[in-house]
Amino acid sequence: MCGIVGAVSNQNIVPILVQGLARLEYRGYDSCGVAVYANGLQRARSTARVSELMDQIASTHLEGSTGIAHTRWATHGAPAVCNAHPHFSHGPGADAYNRPGRIALVHNGIIENHDDLRAALQAKGYVFQSQTDTEVIAHLVDSLYDGDVFEAVKAALPLLRGAYAIAVFCKDEPHRLIGARAGSPLILGVGPDGQSHYLASDAMALAGVSDQIVYLEEGDVADIQLGKDKAFKALTPEQRPVKTVHAHSGAAELGPYRHYMQKEIFEQPRAIADTLQGVNSISPELFDGEGSSAARVFKDIDSVLILACGTSYYSGCTAKYWLESIAKIPTQVEVASEYRYRDSVPNPRTLIVTITQSGETADTLAALRHAQSLGMTHTLTICNVATSAMVRECELAYVTRAGVEIGVASTKAFTAQLAGLFLLTLALAQSRGLLSEADEARHITAMRHLPTALQAVLAQGNQLHPCRSLPRW
Repeated sequence: MCGIVGAVSNQNIVPILVQGLARLEYRGYDSCGVAVYANGLQRARSTARVSELMDQIASTHLEGSTGIAHTRWATHGAPAVCNAHPHFSHGPGADAYNRPGRIALVHNGIIENHDDLRAALQAKGYVFQSQTDTEVIAHLVDSLYDGDVFEAVKAALPLLRGAYAIAVFCKDEPHRLIGARAGSPLILGVGPDGQSHYLASDAMALAGVSDQIVYLEEGDVADIQLGKDKAFKALTPEQRPVKTVHAHSGAAELGPYRHYMQKEIFEQPRAIADTLQGVNSISPELFDGEGSSAARVFKDIDSVLILACGTSYYSGCTAKYWLESIAKIPTQVEVASEYRYRDSVPNPRTLIVTITQSGETADTLAALRHAQSLGMTHTLTICNVATSAMVRECELAYVTRAGVEIGVASTKAFTAQLAGLFLLTLALAQSRGLLSEADEARHITAMRHLPTALQAVLAQGNQLHPCRSLPRW
């Protein structure tokens, strides 16, 4: 749930970095910080709200044209300023922190071998000021730095074990920013002037700043310099497609609602209507992927395996009843985080169905890749983000349109998933000759009525308040 924002520009980017953090506040955090190049590395960190970080920045007149920012949920080390990102490396030696910092770094994820790396770096004379695994990466990059921060990061990455997205820059190369991802999302953004370039963990952070987005793939390393950026995969330059993404910061505003969960409960009619928009008949083509035919895949399968976590798992459990009773197809539902840790008997004629709101759920992505490694190549995702890693990696997809879900307890994303799964059930039933035209028409009519029915239920909300005073037996 941590957030990353970074930028390289020819103007002061501190306001953009801080505004990006503010747009990511809905994710929750216990500390935040900003670092920039301004005749050396400068930073501001806080265990308070982003608004108080803004006050700190204003009082110190922090400005710079290259920088990184971060919101953090504590994993290694308590919520404290010393553990807040960005972290600096000042080089080895007992007097290191009397010298100017050289490497600045922020990080999402968990480095599993941080203790071993910490011990090796301490043996080289590096002094640690935090309990975080992130500071380990900063010192590791510093230890490998020989005049080219991109080469130092590339050399450091094979030594890391775990999931991460990082953004790093060096005071000796002040107009250069390096990003890398493995198991945690990271995107590039291009400003309208063509000179400003951005890094972020979520397109929401760049709402109103850039709508030209490049989604880095697993294992990518990005080299961002003033007026240009380049992505590398296994040290080879890659041309990643630029997508136009309209992220709206207004999605994070409460409006008349008391909290996000209430807001998103009342957004369910709209979410269902948008998810079912354009569905006038049942057809496998609703699930076609890029260059993949759902009709062909559906004819080639004899079972379904659903992989999901959390609330998405519960939507899969519901879908199992539909798939077996309507489509008459054997269905299993597994918690994605456990699936790859047990022995299973792979069936190449199984349709792997992943369910995920974000499309970046690490355990579900890992389960998908494990199933593919076992020879189960027919894959389909029910996902809320069309540009996500899950949609890119699955053969087929149905994209729900619930919009951004901020509340921790899932509401509209869950009901939108159910709508997509019911469509999948009907499409599979049709491909197996089990859906008559009369049944198709009946189901289509019922689904079109869903948003109105939901609205009618929500309109009864005021009648629920008296229930609070009823006796509890």
